[in-house]
Amino acid sequence: MRSVIYVLTALAVLGLALWAYQENYRTQEVLKDTQRLQRQIGEAQVRLSVLRAEWAYLNRPDRLRELADLNFERLGLLPMRADQFGRVSEIMYAEDPALPIINGIDVSNFSDAGTLPPEQQP
Repeated sequence: MRSVIYVLTALAVLGLALWAYQENYRTQEVLKDTQRLQRQIGEAQVRLSVLRAEWAYLNRPDRLRELADLNFERLGLLPMRADQFGRVSEIMYAEDPALPIINGIDVSNFSDAGTLPPEQQP
């Protein structure tokens, strides 16, 4: 009887050792993947900072002004004037802001604001 217990205990120890060995390798693989991802994130952040610096360099007002002057005739660019902008009084507002327009349907025409016409009901 003791020999059976010893054999079962030895098998259990071997099984646990195999499991621990596999988990160790899985953990190492996950750590390598994590380090690879962190390295890629760092490289992407460096590329992003370079792109931001290039964008700032290319969008310098003096450079853009010079390009606009060089290409004035071809592009037909004109300086902006105040009369090109709209006025706040020209904005059309709904007559009754308490009644919304739902999915492009003006619900102010219905007796019950929660009821949609039959063709619009889900």
